[in-house]
Amino acid sequence: MSLGQTSSINQSLAADAGALNRLKMQAGQSDPASIKETAKQFESLFMRELIKSMREATMKSGMLDNPGSNLGTDLLDQQFAVQMSGQPGGLSEMIAAQLSRQMGLKPEALDTSKVPATLGAMGKSSSLAAYRANAPKPTVNQSNFVERHTEAAARIEKETGIRASFMVGQAGHETGWGQHEIKMRGGKPSFNLFGIKADPSWKGKVAEVTTTEFVNGVAEKRVAKFRAYDSYDASFRDYARLMTQSPRYAKVDLKNGSALAFASSLQKAGYATDPNYAAKLSRAIEATQRLQQRTQVVAQNV
Repeated sequence: MSLGQTSSINQSLAADAGALNRLKMQAGQSDPASIKETAKQFESLFMRELIKSMREATMKSGMLDNPGSNLGTDLLDQQFAVQMSGQPGGLSEMIAAQLSRQMGLKPEALDTSKVPATLGAMGKSSSLAAYRANAPKPTVNQSNFVERHTEAAARIEKETGIRASFMVGQAGHETGWGQHEIKMRGGKPSFNLFGIKADPSWKGKVAEVTTTEFVNGVAEKRVAKFRAYDSYDASFRDYARLMTQSPRYAKVDLKNGSALAFASSLQKAGYATDPNYAAKLSRAIEATQRLQQRTQVVAQNV
């Protein structure tokens, strides 16, 4: 690989996943320089996805969210991904070591002798640690929302087996972490945390709001009727009843530890029309789990 090729790919790969295929072909030539560059760009792609996931988990989202993305933010994430890749003791060194072993390169052809020694230092010097130092911190809204609703969700988990983090994360996603809850006429709370609509079988109170629905992949504004409750506890209980008793959600993975598996099965069952619902929901659940774990650690140290 020439210096010109390396520079060009280094600048473009974070935004162009297709460049990865070219690097993989060049790495197959058993050229140590190509292997190092391939490893760095693998890491760059990984870091970009990590940054994107962390950022979106802390951004407003939910049924009232507007479609589209912030191009400036995306470009900034790409720049961060490139800058944080290739750090000493980071992922790229381990990837390069693995590639070199698979290709049968001798140790002197690609210096990987320091990789094992640096593994223990990854918490201090790797690109993952560099990202953590600059990662978006949980917002006040997120922290307050999780703290406010975890106890009620934990009670429902004991009764139904549905993970509290799944329920709180989904409630946070649907309501923009409490900032966009469905309101009754006059501004009174509906206590509907999950965006459950009022179908003909619902005999309780109803709230009418304008929401975004995706029809054949196109976002449309529509007025819809949603269920209203007397408390947040009632909202959690109705959600759990829907998940455990409705044939529509019979195949939803309620007890699997994977946030993505749960979110994907929920989207497949038709819970929401947003084509990106599973990805958004899984990130919200993961953010909830991090906050709950942090709370548990603090409680144990008190």
